[in-house]
Amino acid sequence: MDTTIYLVRHGETVDNARQIMQGQTQGELNERGIGQARQVADRMASEPIDAIVSSDLRRAVHTAEIIAAPHGLALTTTPLLRERDWGSFTGRYIPDLAGLPWPDDVEPEQRLLERALDFLKYITATYPGKRVVAVGHGIINKAILAVHAQCGMREVQRMMNAEVRQLTTSAVRVASATTAACTAAAATARGGTAAGRSAVAEASTAAATAE
Repeated sequence: MDTTIYLVRHGETVDNARQIMQGQTQGELNERGIGQARQVADRMASEPIDAIVSSDLRRAVHTAEIIAAPHGLALTTTPLLRERDWGSFTGRYIPDLAGLPWPDDVEPEQRLLERALDFLKYITATYPGKRVVAVGHGIINKAILAVHAQCGMREVQRMMNAEVRQLTTSAVRVASATTAACTAAAATARGGTAAGRSAVAEASTAAATAE
């Protein structure tokens, strides 16, 4: 049975606006981010939603709570939807990171893709045939979309704050695509430092232009 996933990026945060690398810190929605989440809630208020799932980081939880309110649904959280762990880059001013050596304590892209795959396995096994809102973060959402499409992460357009993308999949499809999806997506990460710099550059652009 197919599961429909409305994949959402959290609303803009204080640190998004300041161009700070948040990683797995909690983060806090700013007024604009709260407004963005309310706009998503208004647009989705008439959608038949069966469940709301969120990263367990506060900025995603707050966004999900706002979206869940019109549906009267309880919120389920999972660490599988946490943002990429940026290690010692966490808390740094993003434009200052350009060209720096890639730290060893950043979550490897292969591990990120495996976590994205684990999320798809979890969501399709737990909610077969259901329509689920899933609130995550820019880079983990990109990994989920790459695994789903069996393509490289660089081929997936970045998500803006409070953007929603819809995908439909099933436990059977996820199981059959497991190896191919991760292999195809991870292939673009060879020469990890270059891939890391690309991710930092994208994060910088996203922080500067988030809507």
